[in-house]
Amino acid sequence: MLKLLKNANQIITVNTNGSNVKRGLEMNDIGISDFRNIITNNGLIVDITNNIKQDSCYDEVIDLSNKIVLPGIVDCHTHTVFAGNRSEEFKLKIAGISYEEIAEKGGGISNTVTSLREMSFDDLYNLAASRIDYFISRGVTALEIKSGYGLSFYDEIKILQVIKALKNNYKIDIVPTFLGAHTIPREFKNDRDKYIEIIINQMLPYIKENSLATFCDVFCEATAFSSAETDKIFTAASKSGLKIKLHSDQFNNIGGIDVALKHNAVSVDHLEVIKEDDIEKISKSDTVCVLLPGVSFFLNYDFANAKALQEKNAIIAISTDFNPGSSHIHDINLIMSIAAIKMRMNIESIISAVTINAAKAIGLERFIGSIEIGKQADFSIFDAKDYSDIVYNVGKNLNIMTVKKGVIIYKNN
Repeated sequence: MLKLLKNANQIITVNTNGSNVKRGLEMNDIGISDFRNIITNNGLIVDITNNIKQDSCYDEVIDLSNKIVLPGIVDCHTHTVFAGNRSEEFKLKIAGISYEEIAEKGGGISNTVTSLREMSFDDLYNLAASRIDYFISRGVTALEIKSGYGLSFYDEIKILQVIKALKNNYKIDIVPTFLGAHTIPREFKNDRDKYIEIIINQMLPYIKENSLATFCDVFCEATAFSSAETDKIFTAASKSGLKIKLHSDQFNNIGGIDVALKHNAVSVDHLEVIKEDDIEKISKSDTVCVLLPGVSFFLNYDFANAKALQEKNAIIAISTDFNPGSSHIHDINLIMSIAAIKMRMNIESIISAVTINAAKAIGLERFIGSIEIGKQADFSIFDAKDYSDIVYNVGKNLNIMTVKKGVIIYKNN
């Protein structure tokens, strides 16, 4: 079907001239188009132009007068499939007890694991579906979802099967990531090698056989997995055909960056306490630095050094890290505002970080993340006079329409 989106106030293309990425200071160039109309056909962008035919020549016409068009927003790091509530831990954090202290006392991830193991497939699906609807209402057209709250063969596979069902039933792109190495489950506290063997010899082969994940992720931290354990799991994951992601340098530097680069990780996420020499290393690679300002805000903790990474020419993405414990925030627009206020990122860099670079962090940069001819017709449309309003209006959702492959999947009248 031939469709026309016409009369936009601004079209922010995030044009990459075919490179499908924005490095360092290139992130400041978001491609504010001189044109006001987009033509799509069969779900793809075919033209960005001022020369349009009469409305009757198109199968559908969408009037975007006084609206801002961005590429569909990509949330490239989430834990959307979870159960339970950790508000009691939130009280402890406010009282000054750290995330790590709570984890060491048996709380944190382990509490969510207990809740998830008690929940049925259908109940988990329905919980996650309502969350995905919310993401879409914020302009999200592609979403990464991790497992990691099952920490047993049965429950990790259950989560991945829920994600697969969501992927099949939703029009947005949903990318599944296996995070069985989120932490050591309570029952293996005194035999961590046994749990790692289960990941490598049971979970990964089943995931490969049933095509349940695109990526394998590990939480490489002092309270989770060592760099040597991470290396071992990544070696097995790569043999199973999974691409690599890593949680690292959130609280400690324990060698995670070197392991990630050794395995050509698509992204390394967190980086709140990354060292200067590791900034140099990762900035010379094609690994995306996924920064999670919602975590720092929620935990009242260090923010990642976005400025240093950008000055060194790194590829930077931003995501919500939506989860029940350390970032119970799944409003990407709020995360964008936090990145501006607390990490001092300019608005243009933030837009690049939640579009093309976030797409690269989930391996979809050739198809989504920018408004370029030949890419999917994915758009987030905002009721605003200027793109800066999106970040300026802290906590307010200005997205009034979400378009996926040329089809309106959300509309706020």
